[in-house]
Amino acid sequence: MPAAQGAGDPLVGLAGFAHALAAAGLPVASDAVAAFTRALREVEVGNPEQVYWAGRATLCRGPDDIPRYDSAFAAWFGGTVPARTPRSGELPRRARTAAMTTTNGGDIGGDAPQLRVAADDTEVLRHRNIADLTAAERAHLAELIAALRPRPPARPAIRMRPARRGTVDPRRTVRGMLAAGGEPVRPSLHRKATRPRRMVLLIDVSGSMSPYADALLRFAHVVARGNPGGTEVFSLGTRLTRLSRALRVRDPEVALAAAGRAVPDWAGGTRLGETLRAFLDRWGRRGVARGAVVVIFSDGWERGDPTLLAEQMAQLRRLARTVLWVNPHAGADGYEPVQSGIAAALPFVDRLLAGHSLATLQELLEVARRT
Repeated sequence: MPAAQGAGDPLVGLAGFAHALAAAGLPVASDAVAAFTRALREVEVGNPEQVYWAGRATLCRGPDDIPRYDSAFAAWFGGTVPARTPRSGELPRRARTAAMTTTNGGDIGGDAPQLRVAADDTEVLRHRNIADLTAAERAHLAELIAALRPRPPARPAIRMRPARRGTVDPRRTVRGMLAAGGEPVRPSLHRKATRPRRMVLLIDVSGSMSPYADALLRFAHVVARGNPGGTEVFSLGTRLTRLSRALRVRDPEVALAAAGRAVPDWAGGTRLGETLRAFLDRWGRRGVARGAVVVIFSDGWERGDPTLLAEQMAQLRRLARTVLWVNPHAGADGYEPVQSGIAAALPFVDRLLAGHSLATLQELLEVARRT
């Protein structure tokens, strides 16, 4: 669908361009779409020529793809394609969305309003409450979540690795001197290497968390794919279900379908104390939670005994490196953690975070990485 036909839809724009390419006979992989999204952050999306070259550099696999790409671009954005290669320095390093509007609020000509609306809507969508999104907005949010590239938290490793700064590496230094015939050489340096720290995601899939469950599982899929050997994912409800294997599948739709089939208590009740005890007995004390960053996604409603939840949280806190609690309602103005579950767990939580939007989930990644 050309952009001109969907100008009233707030989500018509850059992400949907990949579907137009597929219709034109140019299949585009999900990683190419993610690269296109990242490239758009580096250009002025109000300039169709810069958008054209950002897409051509990331979505075309070879010269044979360019004619179909040009045809799809002209149809989607309602204009002509550039006839030359951009000069060096023509594409800026960074152009914020705010810079795409004129100071008097007027148009900047041509197709720029449609491109600007697409970029602005994406930024607005990052801060919208997931529970309030329409079906079309949720589909767009799924694309933005899939484009995330999280960096796992790190921990010191036993082994050393070569470095420009650090302590002298005696073995490599001596080998260098022997290779130079015994002459003095610049000392080789090394420092402690790092390894990804394990992350454990415990996701409440009860009825009260249903509006957020799909987005949270997509988020967990991205985290699990980024560090398959160091991420464990479980669902919490009336029982505990391990979802790690299902969420390691590459395709997010296939992964979420497998996770949905594995969860028997979807949109049911919440027994956080009992399910957390099951996690600690079967997984946590056996090594999964030891030294890990544990993230609990829940609104804190507890149908069981809050005392049991407090006891299990105390044990979890002794095992884990960091315990983060993500509550979608914590981002609301005037929120108070008065629910029985969150009130019992809060003394054993390192940090309470909001998780109601994509922006808050990105903040969670940064907090977990810095622990």
